[in-house]
Amino acid sequence: MPRPSPKTLLATLLALVWLGGMLLAFWWFEARYLRPFDERAALFSGAELRLPAELAGPGAIRLVHFWDPACPCNVGNQQHLAELVTRYAPRGVEFHAVQKPGSQGRLPAELAALKPIAALPGSAALPASPAVAIWDAQGQLAYFGPYSEGLTCNSSNSFIEPILEALAAGRTVDASNTLAVGCFCDWADQRLTRPEQP
Repeated sequence: MPRPSPKTLLATLLALVWLGGMLLAFWWFEARYLRPFDERAALFSGAELRLPAELAGPGAIRLVHFWDPACPCNVGNQQHLAELVTRYAPRGVEFHAVQKPGSQGRLPAELAALKPIAALPGSAALPASPAVAIWDAQGQLAYFGPYSEGLTCNSSNSFIEPILEALAAGRTVDASNTLAVGCFCDWADQRLTRPEQP
């Protein structure tokens, strides 16, 4: 049996090192971001939520994104939020962001179009983030809750696109109180809450 050439041995060694590196990266990702799910649901009640005076009243449709830089659940919805900005900002929807009080961090560059709001009246009662509130053109709260249910958020399982489309068409939406199970971090502290995985 002929002996393998040094090039073949080197290529095999490199392939094994690459495979080991990929397995190590997957293990790290799984340990950091995929955690056992909690069965807890979050109740979003918009009864106390108000826009600041400078944004209140009739005007554009306004979407407010609530986020916590330390929450790994933000990673799952930032791409979706960037797609929403690209799709709806040209149609006149205004995008704003409220960062968890006391936290430090920045939104990624693709979300630079979100105008920061220092404080939103009633947001202290926010049960979890990431979350979203949408006000219609008359200044009425139309939706308050999560972007979607489940571990990830994208346009195929999002609640947001149908609401924005209905509001853009002039239809009334009243979904300011929602109960959802999803990937959330508590607004009051750092405990991660996620749905039970089947």
